Amino acid sequence: MTSEAKHLSSVEGSPRPTKRARLDDGASASTAESEERINASRTTAEEEGEEGEDEYGDGSTTSTRGQVEPPKASDLYLDTINRAVLDFDFEKVCSVSLSNINIYGCLVCGKYFQGRGRNSYAFAHAIHDDHHVFINLETTKVYVLPDGYLVSDPSLEDIAFVLSPTFTPASIATLSTPVHLQKPSYDLANKPYIPGYIGLNNIKRNDYMNVVIHSLLHVPPLRDHLLLSNYRGKESELLKRFAGLAKKVWNPRLFKSQVSPHEFLQEVNRISAGKYSLEKQGDPVEFLGWLLNHLHKDMGGTKKKNSSVIFTTFQGEVRMETQQVLVRPDTGTNEKPRFDIDREIKSTVSPFLFLAVDLPPPPLFQDSVEKNIIPQVSIQSVLAKYDGQKTQESAGHLRRFKCQRLPPYIILHFKRFTKNQFVEEKNPTIVNFPLRGLDFKEYLDAPESHPSTIYDLIANVTHESAVGTTHDKESTVWKVHLRAGAGGGENEKWFQIQDLIVEEIRKEMIVLGETILQIWERRADAPSTAHGLDVDRA
Repeated sequence: MTSEAKHLSSVEGSPRPTKRARLDDGASASTAESEERINASRTTAEEEGEEGEDEYGDGSTTSTRGQVEPPKASDLYLDTINRAVLDFDFEKVCSVSLSNINIYGCLVCGKYFQGRGRNSYAFAHAIHDDHHVFINLETTKVYVLPDGYLVSDPSLEDIAFVLSPTFTPASIATLSTPVHLQKPSYDLANKPYIPGYIGLNNIKRNDYMNVVIHSLLHVPPLRDHLLLSNYRGKESELLKRFAGLAKKVWNPRLFKSQVSPHEFLQEVNRISAGKYSLEKQGDPVEFLGWLLNHLHKDMGGTKKKNSSVIFTTFQGEVRMETQQVLVRPDTGTNEKPRFDIDREIKSTVSPFLFLAVDLPPPPLFQDSVEKNIIPQVSIQSVLAKYDGQKTQESAGHLRRFKCQRLPPYIILHFKRFTKNQFVEEKNPTIVNFPLRGLDFKEYLDAPESHPSTIYDLIANVTHESAVGTTHDKESTVWKVHLRAGAGGGENEKWFQIQDLIVEEIRKEMIVLGETILQIWERRADAPSTAHGLDVDRA
């Protein structure tokens, strides 16, 4: 008997191991087609009888003991997954029925379909287009259709993380430190990026909302609250989508180094009844106020102090003193009216989420030389509105303001636009400000036990448009400057983000823009005197 005949007889005489598909607990949902396919593959392999080759062609070989490592049916079709086309930023609705119930994403082409039963659109897509791997967009479980079995493979964990990122207190502890700058991430194209400092897609005219989103997502208390959240209950859809957007912006394992806020902005458009839409330009200050109030309400906040992370982070108190301007009764008929100020002073204390500061009006008449000069003003001079001494006249009243309590993060709004009966005018005045060490002590009437009054800048929103004093919305461009790291010097960098364009910017260039919004962070354990302050005006 030849060696070949001996080998064949030994193979026939030994019990041949069968290769079974790995099915999950829901194997009852498997169709007859899957069973026939597995049985047919067994028969084909037994007929061929080739040593060291398995029926799935995965290269597994027969061991010396005559046993073959059983292949997993769940490994089928995983090589057809195309991560480059996967985009989970858009609204989770079926591409056929437009339903948002029980949606699955095809991991081969990236389209969304509803359900995975025999009569579902995902099932039909698997049959007609030969795309077999689908992920449930809510549970992140992966299934093979039309067979219907669950796939449990560690190689798919990166897809689930991109779809639904998760964070731990340890993973977010260094996001605001220089350590974060030393650990860049890489996308599928091997392009480096820093999580948190990535572009947001300008779908049409939503750049004014993008700068507000970026600014809020770089406020550490709000950012950490959203990253550690797990909204699976009855929370509002707006809060769920904003938290999901925060996790994507800070995701260190993105497939592409940009994020589209489409899903969140669709919900904003729905709740605001079209006031803040993707198609038309808007005011970021109005959107910021609207968003903060809605987030506060959705987080269970009330009118009480510190009732939500929004109030804890941004809410302060300001005192307003009001005196009425009276016309003197002894004024003659043909005399000019003379005025007196009422001796009664009405004082009220009101909460605030951001402080509005007024810019001095630009020169009304300018010669050929003055037209080339851009008016400038220091931030201390415009903040003098809150020193408790400077008066403002409005509707027959004189008003004075002074802060009673400063929040950990102060939002400043520079009132650059004014409307009249004919046109909306823009004030081109440039505000000079330091990046570090701004002292609000002069604008605060509080006891010595009040926390530090030294603040550092973390976000700066600027406006650019055509030259002139008219607010041209068609040519408006919104940019945001974000601080990366902390502490000044080499440990701190600044990035300028305009839609998808992210670039590092020199500190000296930040003050040259027409600032609209700023967010200032209270410095921890700063000295109360001016001696030794780290003031960085660059």
